[in-house]
This record gives sequence, C-alpha cells and structure tokens, in this order.
Amino acid sequence: MKIKKGDTVIVIAGKDKGKKGEVKQTYKEINKIIVDGINLHSKFIKKGSGRPGQQIKIESPIQISNVMLIDPNTNKPTRVGYKKNDSGSKYRVSKKSGESVEKAISKSDKKKKTK
Repeated sequence: MKIKKGDTVIVIAGKDKGKKGEVKQTYKEINKIIVDGINLHSKFIKKGSGRPGQQIKIESPIQISNVMLIDPNTNKPTRVGYKKNDSGSKYRVSKKSGESVEKAISKSDKKKKTK
C-alpha cells in the first residue's frame, strides 16, 4: 500500500472531491483508508441511563484509488514510487519532484516501535 498512516492526502473523486486530510487508519486487506474529516456519516445514538440521545458524525472508509498523496515539498498531488538506498531498503518517492516522502523518524520513535 503506497499510502500510510499519517500521510496528507487529497480526495480526487466522490462527494468530498478537493478536500485534504490526514490518514488516520489504513485497511490493507480491502484497500481502504479513513481520512480525518472526509466521508462523514451520521450515527444516531439512543438515549440511555443518564445521557440524552444524540447524533454524531463519524468518518467512513474511502477507497484508496479515490485519493492522492500530497507531496510535502510542493504541496501538490503526486503519484508514489519506490527507490532503494545504499543499504538496500526501499523508501517512497514522489513521482513529480523525485524527493523522498518518508517522514524523518527520530531515534526515540524507533525505540518506541521496537518495544
């Protein structure tokens, strides 16, 4: 999957076309993602003991083919490719600018992930 959690994307098709948001969650098995503030649906909650009934807005998954990654350097939509560095590991690159779109991971973040 070329789009990951934390990426900024723009919607290119559907009712929210043109809106930007950050990816909150990815579903690799069904090729869908949840984007913050995009594809909102109403959910009605019945009243319960001590709380009133209410209507809330929730984000629903959107097909990954309906979004494009925003290039962090140019702030324009771009396709994503892969390149290998000297050590042989792959990283994502923007097709428009050729620059890496990976976020810099600090050493403290790496330690948190390994624990």
